[in-house]
Amino acid sequence: MRSHVFSFVLLFLLVSLTAQSKDPVLMTINGNPVTKSEFEYIYNKNNSNNSLDKKTLSEYVDLFVNFKLKVQEAKAQGLDTTSAFVNELSGYRSQLTKPYLTDQNVDEQILREAYNRMQEDVEVSHILIRVAQNASAADTLTAWKKITSIAKRLEKEDFKKVAKETSEDPSAEKNGGYIGWISAFHTVYPFETTAYNTPVGNISKPFRTAFGYHILKVQNRRNSLGEILVAHIMRFTTEGNDDKNKDAKIKIDSLYKRVQAGDDFGKLASEYSEDRGSASRNGELPWFGTGRMIPEFENAAFALQNTGDVSAPVKSGYGWHIIKLLDRKPIGTYESLKPELERRIKQDERAGLSQKVFVEKLKKEYNFSLNTESVQEFVKLLGTKNLSDSAFRSQISVLNKTLFTFAGKTYLQNNFSDYLAKNNLTDRNSAQEIIDEKLNAFAERELLAYEDSQLENKYEDFRFLMQEYHDGILLFEVSNNEVWEKASKDTKGLENYFNTHKTDYTWEKPHYKGKIIYCKDKATYNAAKTIIRKLNTDSIEKYLPLRLNDSIQHVKIEKGLYAQGDNKAIDKYGFKVKNAVYEPSAEYPYIIVVGKNLKNSPENYTDVRGLVTADYQDYLEKTWIAALRAKYPVVIDQTVLKTIKQN
Repeated sequence: MRSHVFSFVLLFLLVSLTAQSKDPVLMTINGNPVTKSEFEYIYNKNNSNNSLDKKTLSEYVDLFVNFKLKVQEAKAQGLDTTSAFVNELSGYRSQLTKPYLTDQNVDEQILREAYNRMQEDVEVSHILIRVAQNASAADTLTAWKKITSIAKRLEKEDFKKVAKETSEDPSAEKNGGYIGWISAFHTVYPFETTAYNTPVGNISKPFRTAFGYHILKVQNRRNSLGEILVAHIMRFTTEGNDDKNKDAKIKIDSLYKRVQAGDDFGKLASEYSEDRGSASRNGELPWFGTGRMIPEFENAAFALQNTGDVSAPVKSGYGWHIIKLLDRKPIGTYESLKPELERRIKQDERAGLSQKVFVEKLKKEYNFSLNTESVQEFVKLLGTKNLSDSAFRSQISVLNKTLFTFAGKTYLQNNFSDYLAKNNLTDRNSAQEIIDEKLNAFAERELLAYEDSQLENKYEDFRFLMQEYHDGILLFEVSNNEVWEKASKDTKGLENYFNTHKTDYTWEKPHYKGKIIYCKDKATYNAAKTIIRKLNTDSIEKYLPLRLNDSIQHVKIEKGLYAQGDNKAIDKYGFKVKNAVYEPSAEYPYIIVVGKNLKNSPENYTDVRGLVTADYQDYLEKTWIAALRAKYPVVIDQTVLKTIKQN
């Protein structure tokens, strides 16, 4: 029996030693351990070779102990349990978790994909069969049959002809489905992806977007033309109004002749262009690239070769234009465009891609297992009902079989029922689609929540960063209470400290403590002098403006502590320096100086309040640290300390 016990104890010691060897305890503060890795993280982060005030290891250990003692005191005061602390730390954590709850590789791939697509323009036409995202299964099937029959026709017939006859894009009847040149972000993501993945001259298979089913044809590809800056002069036309359209053509031709004759383009645009938004800027439009303007305008603008070139009148669906090229620039570098790419990706369908990939990885990592029979019970009970239907809600409330499991956790049907009760809005009509959509969202939420709860265990850098935020917030609060705010409010303490250390605040040269009263006119000056004679010096600043100012500021007062040379008025009337020159302002030509000369030391702590407050804070800090070191025992393992890695 004793041998079994001995074996168990030996095994326990071996496990303990192994754990300690991986991350041994460097020190304990009031019995609370601080590991070597935590100290190394803080030490090397704040004491790198680039630090302005690099500390030796022993110096930094002393600072670190003081820091941890203050955090210990903050906890003892319960500052880590206040709602303000909990909310602030939670806010920091929610920001820090974002990179850990998406697939960073996918994020980078999406950014690179968008940037690479911006290097090339694709010329496309399409055929559209509309079907709403929330269409019924019957309507979706009808639309699918239409688009597949069109795909059959395109095997033998001309794309433009079929587009005119079948496409439900209103413009197709006139343009044969022609869209023009597109680049990244110019269309919805599935359309863009299909366009870039279809070879020139080929027709895609039917695909779906938020607008319905499409088939597209890629006409051509070209290297990106970059962006251009142009100005234009425009005259509107109106379909069916021949007289107006005739006048517009006559006017644009007349303006074009004036441009050719050398008239100022910007001036003509501001006076005669009917696009009043750009006319106010001499016809200048914002920078644009491929796919931003209607094709007729875009083609004419990009055809201009040299800065200053002007196009002949160009007809678009809106009217006539004369276009002048002002500037041209290529696509920027990936690094320069990355912030803009990130912003635009957040606004389209790419936004959720990396998280979806990440969730799939979590499913594999945590052995996610779905009970399909349990899912089908929800589908069957929903039938043609709505999620908010009371009968459906009542029926699913009693379901309690296993729905899915992962990471040793089991989620029952009633967990999903509770979720459906709070998330019952949907834009799909099929029961299977509704349940699948909600189940995916529920499972994703639970997987991400679980992963969130494991971040400190999985990622050392995240754990240390959260510890740093945690301790940093507590440090600020407790230091503010014990030192900073206490010093600023403790007037009695400041006064006592000043009186005890008065010799620390002597001056090399005299100072004048007083007030300068600026008077607007002679009458105000005389009145002010009479009033001042009857007042205590400390009352002047408050009482004098009340007596002499009304809707007009007849007097204004400046007070301070001045060394010779700080203020010319004080030099002349306070220090009475010979040959001192003071030139009063025209607005306040009369001044009165009231105060006293202080030879080589301040009169009281308020004369040097900033210096005294800073010194008093240092005093409180040292006194506080001494008290904390006496209150909380600190034990440092010198053997572990010698193994600290220094950058």
